Amino acid sequence: MGLLFLVLLLPLSCILGLPFYNGFYYSSGRHSRTLGDGHGEGPFAGVKLMVETTEESLFSHLGASVTLPCHYRYEPALASPRRVRVKWWKLPEDGSPEQDVLVAIGQRHRSFGNYQGRVQLRQGKQQEVSLELRDLRLEDSGRYRCEVIDGLEDESGLVELELRGVVFPYQPREGRYQLNFHEAQKACQEQGAVMASFEQLFRAWEEGLDWCNAGWLQDASVQYPIALPRQPCGGLSLAPGVRSYGQRHHRLHRYDVFCFATVFKGRVYYLEHPEKLTLLEAREACQEDGARISTVGQLFAAWKFRGLDRCDAGWLADGSARYPIVHPRPNCGPPEPGVRTFGFPDPHTRYGVYCYRQR
Repeated sequence: MGLLFLVLLLPLSCILGLPFYNGFYYSSGRHSRTLGDGHGEGPFAGVKLMVETTEESLFSHLGASVTLPCHYRYEPALASPRRVRVKWWKLPEDGSPEQDVLVAIGQRHRSFGNYQGRVQLRQGKQQEVSLELRDLRLEDSGRYRCEVIDGLEDESGLVELELRGVVFPYQPREGRYQLNFHEAQKACQEQGAVMASFEQLFRAWEEGLDWCNAGWLQDASVQYPIALPRQPCGGLSLAPGVRSYGQRHHRLHRYDVFCFATVFKGRVYYLEHPEKLTLLEAREACQEDGARISTVGQLFAAWKFRGLDRCDAGWLADGSARYPIVHPRPNCGPPEPGVRTFGFPDPHTRYGVYCYRQR
């Protein structure tokens, strides 16, 4: 009876000690390399699985296609190819769960969420498992992990994808410090942008961004960049840098927000019109010209990457009036390049308008 009890327990203990595979879902943990490989070729016996990605960040732009490189190999090399499982996922920026992108076994693959229909595995070369990502969106920017699993052996590598873009501070019509975290997310989306990450804000500070109002970032921290220390912005004794209030409550605390807008397909332009327009007339004028009124994010991106330079204030979609200056000159605001703002004038005030037309 004791022997029978031991035999019945043995399969259960084996199952508990192994990952569970059912075609696509599997453990991503790392296991002993001395066990069998599950493909009938015996134990690894010193063979090491290696995964190689690029150490340099990849840069692209909105709507483009990009390939995230990933290759694997064995040391020492194997005489015959082995069947592997591949998993790509996107690492979270704000402590949220990781986001599955694609899993594949041989020619079978499955994509997830908003990646469906936009991703596929490139296997043009032997032991290549690169990820092809099409129609890039703002939220695609970030770090991706490529994991290769061979039986009980798994290794992975990181690829960082950055969309070329510009960080800009934003506050709504109601004024300074009116947005909780969720409202800040929505505000950026309405401007054709996303909330900036700390890395994006830090890079903008390195390029000279100086803003004294604190704003939300992607990770729910509140920070602000100071290039020129001054009394109202933390005092003269503090060195230049990105200053932080730390993490804040998503709903209770209210600040401005730092948004990130990327290069886009299309054109932002100042509409040549015989007369100045109210906000409603401005919207209609863009529509009559086969376009639509520009968002703040589109205007910033056009200023940063397309060299849009115009000394005429124009309406934007959020009801603000702004104008972009690449080459500062008299009667066009401060001596530094930037997007100038008139705030949120009365909608019946007359200005020009900036339109956006897709190509």
